[in-house]
Amino acid sequence: MSHSKVFDSTPRQTSPIETRYRRIVTPIPHPDTLPTLETLREFEPISMGGQPPIRWEKAEGFSVFDAAGNTWIDFSSGVLVANCGHSHPKLRAALIDQIENGVIFSYCFPNKPRAELVRRLVQLAGGRMDRCFLLTTGAEATENAIKLARTHGRNTSGPRRRVIVSFEGAFHGRTLGSQLAGGSPALKEWIGIENTGFVNVPFPDEASGKDAAFSDFLSALDRLGVAPDEVCGVMAESYQGGTGRFYPTQYMQHLRAWCDEHDVLLIMDEVQAGFGRTGKLFTHHHYGIEADIICCGKGLSGSLPMSAVLGNSRFMSSYGPGEMTSTHSGSAICARAALASLEIIEEEGLVENSRRLGDVLGSEIRALAARRPDLISAANGRGLMMAILFKDAAGLSGGEVAMKVVDTCVRQGVMLYAPVGPGGATVKINPPLMITEDALIEGLGVFAEAVECL
Repeated sequence: MSHSKVFDSTPRQTSPIETRYRRIVTPIPHPDTLPTLETLREFEPISMGGQPPIRWEKAEGFSVFDAAGNTWIDFSSGVLVANCGHSHPKLRAALIDQIENGVIFSYCFPNKPRAELVRRLVQLAGGRMDRCFLLTTGAEATENAIKLARTHGRNTSGPRRRVIVSFEGAFHGRTLGSQLAGGSPALKEWIGIENTGFVNVPFPDEASGKDAAFSDFLSALDRLGVAPDEVCGVMAESYQGGTGRFYPTQYMQHLRAWCDEHDVLLIMDEVQAGFGRTGKLFTHHHYGIEADIICCGKGLSGSLPMSAVLGNSRFMSSYGPGEMTSTHSGSAICARAALASLEIIEEEGLVENSRRLGDVLGSEIRALAARRPDLISAANGRGLMMAILFKDAAGLSGGEVAMKVVDTCVRQGVMLYAPVGPGGATVKINPPLMITEDALIEGLGVFAEAVECL
């Protein structure tokens, strides 16, 4: 197994940077933070060592600070979590109030924030949704969506209806069920069993313009020997997390109609995509469709571990009291964070800000891609989500090119996370949704320079 995605933690001095939004005045990483990095290397598995070696001391809005006063424009949102911005005063106040005046933990015993949050999420989702199951992680949400779909299939049609269909290249989490559903064979090697009951069909690349390509979905099922009456659920990321690709709208509308025709649950994985990230509250609304199940996470709470499965009572109530729970389901303190985050997103118009600034982000990155077609193979995104796919170049793999770009940006005051996708060749730009236009443009200038200098 390759451990090549490790950043150099050797402190290196750069020319001082002092702008409105960036400040780099020490070697990066700061030498005083090396003991923390060394402790983590000594006691954690190597899997936890894949991000740039910057010890976050404080984060506010779209800014990240280390202990020495260096400041970064955050283009990560902590991997798509801080949609409402880091440490928003309203969110912090909600957490402090809950800690000082309320319950912190109550297992599945009722608490008021949990009740308020499930009602709010059902209201926001609308459509077919009338039930909400709160959990902690995105993978836990997708696992439970799989469980509900297979249970519904068994209850309505017997054990034959158990197949989950998902898409090549998809990522639904790092647990057993979520990786069986995922579309990356390399991520399934550890499982060591045939993934019976899970099949992958080709992703209909929007760049190809094949709006009529739903016939490819049907052909793929035929090749795989899967009949419609064997399928209990189709699971799709609202955009593919690894490459930022979106589905053709007509394809998704055909898929919705096919699921309705065959009583198949359409599961939209919104863990990365939800709560304004792409200029709509839920990204699958770009396709003009309703989901049967929505999996939420990351940007839901803006900070703390919180996820949700939204669906309809005809299958959400398949299990009786105590039969489908989780120890930290509806944690009061996490629910308060989510309620505050949702309120901030609505009151501050962050969905619209994402849509508006997404036009700026898309324009700048696509212009860069046009200037450097030798390095960039694609730039996919909507709203404040952009995925830039790098090619092999100058004797480096696409993944190595992407690593160099991230490392250069971090040392110049723009916080990005490790490349993702096939071969680790994709850099994603996902700032908090409350970022300002001038800060976005400043950060994009640093990114463009890092690419142009290769």
